[in-house]
Amino acid sequence: MDTDRLRNSWHVVSGFGSQVPLFFYSTLFLTHPQVREMFPAGMSGQRDKLLGALGKVVANVDNLDAAVPFLQQLGRDHRKFAVTDEHYPAVGQALLSTLEHFLGQDWTPALARDWTAAYGLVSDVMATAARESAQASPPWYNAEVVRHERRTAEVAVLVVRADRPLGYLPGQSVAVETHLRPRIWRYYSPANAPREDGIIELHVRMIDGGPVSSALVQAVAPGDLLRLGSPVGVKLTVEHKQDVVLIAGGTGLAPFKAMLGQFANEGFQRQVHLFVGARTGHDFHDLTGIRAFGRALPRLRVTPVVSEDRGFPGARGLVGEIALRYGPWPDQDIYVCGSPTMVAATGEMALAAGIAAERLHFEDFSGYDSLAEPGPGIFQGDNSA
Repeated sequence: MDTDRLRNSWHVVSGFGSQVPLFFYSTLFLTHPQVREMFPAGMSGQRDKLLGALGKVVANVDNLDAAVPFLQQLGRDHRKFAVTDEHYPAVGQALLSTLEHFLGQDWTPALARDWTAAYGLVSDVMATAARESAQASPPWYNAEVVRHERRTAEVAVLVVRADRPLGYLPGQSVAVETHLRPRIWRYYSPANAPREDGIIELHVRMIDGGPVSSALVQAVAPGDLLRLGSPVGVKLTVEHKQDVVLIAGGTGLAPFKAMLGQFANEGFQRQVHLFVGARTGHDFHDLTGIRAFGRALPRLRVTPVVSEDRGFPGARGLVGEIALRYGPWPDQDIYVCGSPTMVAATGEMALAAGIAAERLHFEDFSGYDSLAEPGPGIFQGDNSA
């Protein structure tokens, strides 16, 4: 398999932009019409994912061993979309047809063998991981909405009860689907440590044009059923008993609330500095819940920060900037969760302030966004939720 040849050919094909996913999905649905029902009615968001998905695969084609854990997680995560072994060949055929169409006379038998081999390796890893996962867990979990609270104009807190334990770690995320927006999934991080009764708290901010978040905030009611995917992500989980700095923007508070529950349960009195950012003082949706941990965690320090409220009596500015200003943090591990813009800006400021990269933790869902979130990659997706 000539990796340079693969990259060069993909560079040519990707130059055709939106024509590539349009041709790919048209081919897939014409040759395998039974898979159309696996996709959302609107395909515009999905088509935008294909170029990024294939580009990521090609970028790792000469180091697939390093990509194996990622591909295995993709395979396991695809189960919630009812993807089975028989779907991988269908996608492979459509992919090869698409490449041949756009490469024209540059599509040679040797290049066809290279692409067939590369896709075969990727699909084999994913399918094997999915089959192994099926022995231990269901493709998805059903969860009943027990309580729905509209905390602000944009944020709701949902309490749901899963039909079986998810076994997640505080800091991980689960994909959520509602029957109001079928076949569209969105990742949310539980805001509580795992409980034996299956209760999970979700913090949801409504995003403009986001079908899942809008439905969860505005339309879902107690008694409704949601589907939850298996837990994913490990970069926000805390395994050691070091002191920590937690920097949250908006509903990025959720995984940190789950961590506080974990810290309270473990009984280790670590020092925790939590900085909670919002636009105005009215946008803090769960400070009361956070401060309730004060008795169990006497070394917890909570600092609310607003960015657009001149009348706020506390800290004002960007939450990441304020958190770093309260330092230095010579030994603490720093965890960041919020919007992609907020996380990126905070990370840059932390590195510029001399924080070692290995002490800076944030979840990177770019791989899931391009390949599996919130639909199964080249099978499905809409990240606007």
